[in-house]
Amino acid sequence: MAGQRSPNTAPAAGQEFLPSEASGVEDLRRRHPGIPGLVAVALTLGLGATAACSGNTGTPVAPSPGLTGSVSVSPAEGVPVTPGPGVTMPGIRLTAVPRNDGSFDVTEDVMLPEATDIVQLQLPDSGEHLPGMMAKTEPRATNLQVVADGEQVPIEQTSLAAPLDLPLTVAASKLQLSYRLSGSFVQRTPSVSRRAGAAIRPLTAGADGTLPTTLTVTQGLLNAVCPLLTETRCAVGNPPKLGILPDIPANKALVVLQLDLPN
Repeated sequence: MAGQRSPNTAPAAGQEFLPSEASGVEDLRRRHPGIPGLVAVALTLGLGATAACSGNTGTPVAPSPGLTGSVSVSPAEGVPVTPGPGVTMPGIRLTAVPRNDGSFDVTEDVMLPEATDIVQLQLPDSGEHLPGMMAKTEPRATNLQVVADGEQVPIEQTSLAAPLDLPLTVAASKLQLSYRLSGSFVQRTPSVSRRAGAAIRPLTAGADGTLPTTLTVTQGLLNAVCPLLTETRCAVGNPPKLGILPDIPANKALVVLQLDLPN
């Protein structure tokens, strides 16, 4: 948790990109008293930012949710499906599996307060104005698959480079999306060749901005910043089990990650 700092005290290495204001998500912490203090992992950002559009085809580090088979949208291996928002109550649960080319295999479980027959999809923001990135990126989702109330939704456009209103065949309140998110990261200069900054946000965040949203990165997470929250530091726990503050409102669930990409 950021506090007041003496004028003669130097900032910890790697925290330069994190805004110092702190006061905006105390309500989230009150609803989650067991959450450890927020952690800002010591990093030297210096992202000699080379925006990557992820044209590479790296090897996945875990089974790619929804990318093999016609309706395979199961969560990433090793991530248990537990009750909570997005699964047993309204909310969004996003699981992101990092790949060695800077892309992510993503699964979103969504439960809406009421059924809808159209879903607004929106990609993460470009990194040019985001702390820890500060370089233009071109986020893109590919291999999009959607299951609505247990039924696969036929999709004409499985690649997404701009906002899209996705029609459903029937009104549904429970959705599962799987896709590959690419082009949403910047990588450091070769001094730390596997370190990267990346922006993630649920494609379905626009469906209902009040939905509590939990995001999980399965490995390599070093720090997390939520630039749309007043208290922007949203990493919780301690490495190597660092996590992201849960139950962020969907309309503020844009998260800038610092992570080590898998080899």
